[in-house]
Amino acid sequence: MAITGRFVLLALAGLIPLLLFPAAATIFLWLLLLAVVLALDLVLAASARTVVLRRTLPDSVRLGESTSSVLTIANGSRRRMRALVREAWQPSANALNPRQRVLIPPGERSRITVRLRPTRRGDLHTPHTTIRSYGPLGMAARQLTIAAPGRLRVLPPFNSKRHLPSRLRKLRELDGRAAVQIRGAGTEFDSLRDYVRGDDVRSIDWRATARRQGVVVRTWRPERDRRVVILLDTSRTSAARIEDEPRLDTGIEAALLLAVLAERGGDRVDFLAFDRRIRVQAGSTTKGNLLGALVQAMAPLRSELIEMDWQQIPGRIRAVSAHRSLVVLLTALDSGAAEEGLLPMLAQLAPDHVVVVAAVRDPLLGRLRAERTTASDVYRAAAAERALLDREALTALIRTLGVEVVDEDPHELPPRLADMYIRLKAAGRL
Repeated sequence: MAITGRFVLLALAGLIPLLLFPAAATIFLWLLLLAVVLALDLVLAASARTVVLRRTLPDSVRLGESTSSVLTIANGSRRRMRALVREAWQPSANALNPRQRVLIPPGERSRITVRLRPTRRGDLHTPHTTIRSYGPLGMAARQLTIAAPGRLRVLPPFNSKRHLPSRLRKLRELDGRAAVQIRGAGTEFDSLRDYVRGDDVRSIDWRATARRQGVVVRTWRPERDRRVVILLDTSRTSAARIEDEPRLDTGIEAALLLAVLAERGGDRVDFLAFDRRIRVQAGSTTKGNLLGALVQAMAPLRSELIEMDWQQIPGRIRAVSAHRSLVVLLTALDSGAAEEGLLPMLAQLAPDHVVVVAAVRDPLLGRLRAERTTASDVYRAAAAERALLDREALTALIRTLGVEVVDEDPHELPPRLADMYIRLKAAGRL
């Protein structure tokens, strides 16, 4: 049972005559009247135990978009239900109207719509719904919490999708399907055409030239059906926030853009999220819905506050692809632990695969390095300079192993990684 504010106001109003006529009989009669009214209002309130709930909820929504949860409330009692309904969504669901009042005649139904605009990626849950049924006078109410579970999966926003059309256009040019023919260094023969200034003389087809009066060259197109393995680091370093976004989320954006681009380029893509064990594994399927599979798999990913086990990486890559592949490691380029684990692992991978290390660089370091107004700013600038020099030294060591490095700001990492893939494909290195 719940006592409402209306009953409290009525009780306070009753104190006025009691102060004027403080007789014991008057006080007793007033308290008895309040108790009778309260009991009568409670008895006339519709029972919440007769309520039947049915929830309608979409399976998923992208982060940054809005959706709705529709709850159908069936009044199974013989009385009109005047109720306050409260949905128990977690705070990250950002429910805009979780409390709503309903008036349901006996035997009928009513619907409430709760607008949701999630602020975090992952699975959101609502375990139950609380119904407070008021009496006709609104002085007392019956309250009951009813199990009405619901789950909403919030998918990665894939904001880097805006870079996809321009990169696909470059791929089509490499593949000879656009109006502009780009001579790549692939090994798959495409066609013959007349020689123009600037063509590689090694592409001249001497037999075809001998049959014609002009010089003829061969055109090549990049190889297709190659393997691209994307490994996303989910260890403790992925939890760092750069530009108000976790490093893990930036890695997800870069992995999505690269995966979709590689699949459109005719290559087979495998994705692994790993720290000490595989958290998520997905890849190209015969159905061709790689993007859908990836966003569903990436949605519940969380950073694990443990160290990365670099020694397992070569074995995990071999288990995914036994052939020469493009291996992309989305990780952090922090000195110390990376030098102890990352460099030896790259030395094992580089002879057998084309390896790219992609990392997020903090733009704050560049701003701190440039600001030297006060003594405190100078110390910060010196620390930022030291951090950047250590990062450059680690990058140089990685490149000596024959490994490509993409080290960019959060918003620039996805398109720059896609550009690296196109350059490697154009150079015939895949």
